[in-house]
Amino acid sequence: MGKTADLTAVQKAIIDTLKREGKTQKEISERIGCSQNAVSRHLSGKSVGRKKCGKKRCTTRRGDRTLRKIVEKDRFQTLGDLWKRWTESCVETSRATVHRHVLLNQKQRQKRLTWATEKQHWTVAQWSKVLFSDESKFCMCARVWRKTGEKEMPKCLKSSVKYPQSVMVWGAMSAAGVGPLCFIKGRVNAASYQEILEHFMLPSAEKLYGDEDFIFQHDLAPAHSAKTTGKWYCAQLACQLS
Repeated sequence: MGKTADLTAVQKAIIDTLKREGKTQKEISERIGCSQNAVSRHLSGKSVGRKKCGKKRCTTRRGDRTLRKIVEKDRFQTLGDLWKRWTESCVETSRATVHRHVLLNQKQRQKRLTWATEKQHWTVAQWSKVLFSDESKFCMCARVWRKTGEKEMPKCLKSSVKYPQSVMVWGAMSAAGVGPLCFIKGRVNAASYQEILEHFMLPSAEKLYGDEDFIFQHDLAPAHSAKTTGKWYCAQLACQLS
């Protein structure tokens, strides 16, 4: 028998939530549609994720920011000049990668401008029908109580690490209110994002709008704009119309 699919980030979050509510492993497995062994392995910390699939990124996010600064410094540079200056900043890449990154940034800006232009005259009633959503990363920091001038006092300082403990959260809000938060473990890919939509976005929309029409708004993150995510929306729309 082949290996079953690993639990998604949303499934893991639901398991943790149901466990805190006192549900049994059998009840949890039936709720999210997986085996009891998978639930047990996750709760015991023995579950091991698969290796990442797909092509590895040839640049880092820091390198992408460097390219953006190079472009903004002189908008009339040729592709060869951009490639030369980017490689001089210790980024090993090809001219094709530079071309792809620059065009991607231009397309995203154009899409945002088009979206804003189309919506600039919307009324309050129209905006009240929009359900906004996004993911955000929160770092766990310590609060310090101090008076003015005590900023550098040793008793008001605390050592920190380069990568502090953090948590990724998905949420949705609208003029009608807010939906429940989804605490995410790991990265958000297309599959896990569709799980979030299924278990958190749809209940939020039902709670806030009931049977009324609404507009779901998110950004152009890869998981949001993936083809499989688009197919998920089409399937949901077909179910509502049938």
